[in-house]
Amino acid sequence: MDEKDFLAERFEEHRAHLRAVAYRMLGSLSEADDAVQEAWLRLSRSDVSGVANLGGWLTTVVGRVCLDLLRTRTARGEEPFDVRVPDPVISSAIRGGRDGSGTDGADPEQQALLADAVGLALLVVLQTLVPAERLAFVLHDMFGVPFDEIGPLVGRTPAAARQLASRARRRVRNTAAVPDTDLGRQREVVDAFLAAARDGDFDRLLAVLDPDVVLRADTGTGFPGLTRTVHGAHEVAGRALAFRRSAHGARYALVNGAAGVVTVVDGAPVSVMGLTVVGGKIVAIDILADPERLRGLDLTALGADADG
Repeated sequence: MDEKDFLAERFEEHRAHLRAVAYRMLGSLSEADDAVQEAWLRLSRSDVSGVANLGGWLTTVVGRVCLDLLRTRTARGEEPFDVRVPDPVISSAIRGGRDGSGTDGADPEQQALLADAVGLALLVVLQTLVPAERLAFVLHDMFGVPFDEIGPLVGRTPAAARQLASRARRRVRNTAAVPDTDLGRQREVVDAFLAAARDGDFDRLLAVLDPDVVLRADTGTGFPGLTRTVHGAHEVAGRALAFRRSAHGARYALVNGAAGVVTVVDGAPVSVMGLTVVGGKIVAIDILADPERLRGLDLTALGADADG
């Protein structure tokens, strides 16, 4: 095995981890893949013979690449009109059991992507952070990178990098709810929500929605007027009733490791819905209904038994 093949083999050992880092930074699966590929190109052009911790070296390289991408987005004004729901990871159908199981079917790379309960609601909050805060929080709080390595990436001292992570941490704690972990219980709540929507029962919808529930719908650039955030149980219930007909095409799935729904019409997916359940109530609903982005998702995990 020559040196390049040996280096490529070592890189592959870290690929899943690097993709997980990039996904949390960017909220985009395709951009995460691009960032990982850029890390490989930089590795192949570098002399790493003196690098004792290749995984750590690659993690900081991916972090730097993602930081540059985020800063480019900001400079170009590429922020969404209202909200951008990150790319969802459809890992498997939720089986019929009520014991909280249902993660079978997730391959190791998907498990790496979804470790640390990286739900859609958390990723949405991460997108509200400035790039340097996001980098500091993701690298330190999610992957344990020390601040003396993060500081140079953002042009700050380690103490200043610590402050960036602290500000980000407060935002996350104040905004992103910690979901229930029992998938069986989540499924029961989703069952109740869909049944009420299908029946057009406003009161039953209110019963499963937290009073301060937030609904974020990303319909893409083709329908900017429909891309918006809705707050409050009454407003969200009204939105659910408006789309009650599409509820009949709902198929259950694990969306970023939590109970979710993929809506299929005439055999084609028209939306992916991630739901955050806390204390038996839905506190957040994140919907991706951008046709272009839906075409790029891997929905093979839905399977024939995914519709409940």
